[in-house]
Amino acid sequence: MTNHHPITVVGAGLGGLTLARVLHVHGIRATVLDLDASPAARHQGGMLDLHEDSAQVALRAAGLFDEFLAIVHSGGEETRIVGRDGAVLLHHGGDDRGRPEVDRNDLRRVLLDSLPEGTVRWGAKVTGARPLGDGRHEVLLADGSTLTTDLLVGADGAWSRIRPLVSAATPGYCGISFVEADLPDAARRHPGTAALTGGGMMFALADGQAMLTHLETDGSVHTYAALPVPADWTAGLDTTDADATKAAVLAHFEGWDERLRALVADGEGELVARAVHALPVGHRWDRVPGVTLLGDAAHLMSPFAGEGANQAMLDGAELAAAIAAHPGDTEAALAAYEEALFPRSAAAGAQSAAGLDLCFGPDAAKALAEMMTGPVAAEA
Repeated sequence: MTNHHPITVVGAGLGGLTLARVLHVHGIRATVLDLDASPAARHQGGMLDLHEDSAQVALRAAGLFDEFLAIVHSGGEETRIVGRDGAVLLHHGGDDRGRPEVDRNDLRRVLLDSLPEGTVRWGAKVTGARPLGDGRHEVLLADGSTLTTDLLVGADGAWSRIRPLVSAATPGYCGISFVEADLPDAARRHPGTAALTGGGMMFALADGQAMLTHLETDGSVHTYAALPVPADWTAGLDTTDADATKAAVLAHFEGWDERLRALVADGEGELVARAVHALPVGHRWDRVPGVTLLGDAAHLMSPFAGEGANQAMLDGAELAAAIAAHPGDTEAALAAYEEALFPRSAAAGAQSAAGLDLCFGPDAAKALAEMMTGPVAAEA
């Protein structure tokens, strides 16, 4: 049987959930479809710094700012920039005021807990959608069922199934790939490495590559080993063979300080490999009746400005506000939303692209430290 939903959001990530929550605040119900079998089906990722002018604005609109403050990782704004020899070029202690860190999983839980039961339909994998006329769409699910909707929002990430309705653009490889690893109970079991990486984020930059770390709320250090490799390099890794994967990664870090190499060499648990992609900076589309995009579906960018999740949450809040401000006029709401979205996301995308160029360019550690503070010298 075909079901009809006035507003359908594809994807229960931070952007889609923010949209559903702010709509709920305005007394408007949305249905959110997500391919995962349950909220706990997979780990949602590591730490996020939430910006005052984007994600924090969205959380205030969602009526969840106090809940956000309760999950802030105290001290998580600490930042270190080091060279391949472990010399510290910048150490900022952090004060949690401007861009406090939270665990993405905790933030998603706060959003999910704020929604009426049944808002998210789990195990609903969308495989495509087609226009029916007058702004209505039919959505096809992997189980063969369909539903119809008056307003369809693609919040379904980098490889969105909804994006082709409005744009032919596809993400391109940024030239950098990540292999992710974890050091559990780092302060006790790996004290030297933990002391170097500190209580927040560390950037170890040299030779056009990087070790990037976050201290997680459970005391583990999460590492992104970032490598300038061909787009298909990660596909050739068998991450179930941890030793072989570690060897392949560490071959790129010969001569680096052993405390840095230990981030991968001593890593435990599943290793995750992924190539970093982005949509063209300034991606936009002509107004298509009854459908729009938010988050990575609209403006996938590299993570080197920390803008992806922040922009997605602001997208969700602004789209909800536009819908509430134009009752009964979906097209006016979408036009108002997209008019603000396009220049804002273009600026964030340009900042992210510039951040990638800086972090993997010549003398990157010194260049990043000087961008943050002016001329610096390494700590003794």
